[in-house]
Amino acid sequence: MDYQTYQPDTGLAEFVSCYWTLQVPENADGQKQRVVPDGCVEMIFTLGDDIKRYIEDNTCIIQPRSMLLGQFTRPFFIEPMGVVDTFAVRFFPCGLIPFTALSIRELANRETELSVVLGPDVAAGLEYSITNAADTAERIRHIETFLSDRLKDFGNIDSILKSTVDLILYTKGRLHVAEMLKDNISKRRQLERRFSRLVGLSPKQLARIVRLQTALRMLLNNEGPSLTSLAMENQYYDQAHFIKDFRELTGTSPNKFLMDNELTLSTAFYQKD
Repeated sequence: MDYQTYQPDTGLAEFVSCYWTLQVPENADGQKQRVVPDGCVEMIFTLGDDIKRYIEDNTCIIQPRSMLLGQFTRPFFIEPMGVVDTFAVRFFPCGLIPFTALSIRELANRETELSVVLGPDVAAGLEYSITNAADTAERIRHIETFLSDRLKDFGNIDSILKSTVDLILYTKGRLHVAEMLKDNISKRRQLERRFSRLVGLSPKQLARIVRLQTALRMLLNNEGPSLTSLAMENQYYDQAHFIKDFRELTGTSPNKFLMDNELTLSTAFYQKD
């Protein structure tokens, strides 16, 4: 498995977290993989063989070859059907706002064909450029030209919305969201509605996912002598609260996470980032 990340141009760094590629030879690590929510929306181009996602234990769908993967609030399983060759754009939680008029909330927990997000003609042109590019560097040039052109007619992201997202990321999800605007219930509810529509999650959901991401990285890097210390450092109420959140967002326990072959892909993502 070869997973690589690339940083965006400075003009896009406010919106794009990174570009990433994933290459896996046929029959190498070709088993079902569990993907953990990360609080980001991704534009994904499948350059290799098809990939299927399980929507129930024995039911699956073939993912679109160019798609937007919305915010997920629960883990899901994918399985390659041959050679994996993927190029993707990972947006920050509110980074997609300038590039689509769709409600991000409506894209949650599912794939959406890029033609629905961008329009058929625009999506077809972009997919052709990405698919026929000679290498990753050329793909990045194509996607950065595309995104930069669409930014020209965009103003600014709602300052309160962006500052809330930035604060959640800066505090690594340890922000007590209930304390925000606690003296102005009306403004807090307005923020929550805008957040849901433009980020695809509530502030509390995003903070919960980001906090678990932090704990996952610490767990993978052995940055804690015990689960209790991990829980305390990440401001969970106690170890039981940490394990409950962990199970709900990963589908497994912290101890099993480290030994689960179905988490090879998620582990690569967290170790690389």
